[in-house]
Amino acid sequence: MSKLPARIRLAAAAFALFDERGYEQTTIDDIAERAGLGRTTFFRNYRSKEDVIFPDHDRLLALIRDRLATSSHSTALVAVSDAVRLVLLHYVEEGDLARRRYALTSKVAALRDREIASVGRYQRLFREFIADWMGGPTESASLRAELMAAAVVAAHNHVLRRWLRGESSDPVAEVDEAMREVLALFPAPGSSPAPGGGTTVVAFRTGQDIDTLLPSLRRLVEDGAER
Repeated sequence: MSKLPARIRLAAAAFALFDERGYEQTTIDDIAERAGLGRTTFFRNYRSKEDVIFPDHDRLLALIRDRLATSSHSTALVAVSDAVRLVLLHYVEEGDLARRRYALTSKVAALRDREIASVGRYQRLFREFIADWMGGPTESASLRAELMAAAVVAAHNHVLRRWLRGESSDPVAEVDEAMREVLALFPAPGSSPAPGGGTTVVAFRTGQDIDTLLPSLRRLVEDGAER
């Protein structure tokens, strides 16, 4: 354990103590002592006891901003889906730590409130990006951006909770499918059927090869042309 970075040692010690004694009964000094570190080292890595529990939201939000910033108007929706996937992958890579956090925040009201507040930061970031993508600051565009951002975050959280509860064996595939359903509800601003009809295809990453996908894509296009 001593060879692990201090941040990881502190987190492991904290969750072990939370399990043994309960969240409220565990102090910062307890965590530092269990990790074999000093109080000063604790505060170099975390601002508070609560910070040990939650992921580095500032870093995750920065990753989202970077991904969204690389998009163009025509690839904005793909960027949103990629950003959602980035967040989900972070939790999946945490593995058991993410599940222990979920169990803890489900029991401690103050932690649950903080988690809800952190969700608001993600929704605000998506809302601002989507509003800019939609163009003019009209009341209608503002409402659509708010609704779309809420749907994006809700889709991510739905899949994440399923994985945390052990109900999803492939959360990445599930979140991609969830995002396809969300984005289908919100056509691109100013989009309208081309004279004589037309087809728009929005592409997402998949593990399937192109020969497998083509029949499904052809059926989708043909179904759309009949409507």
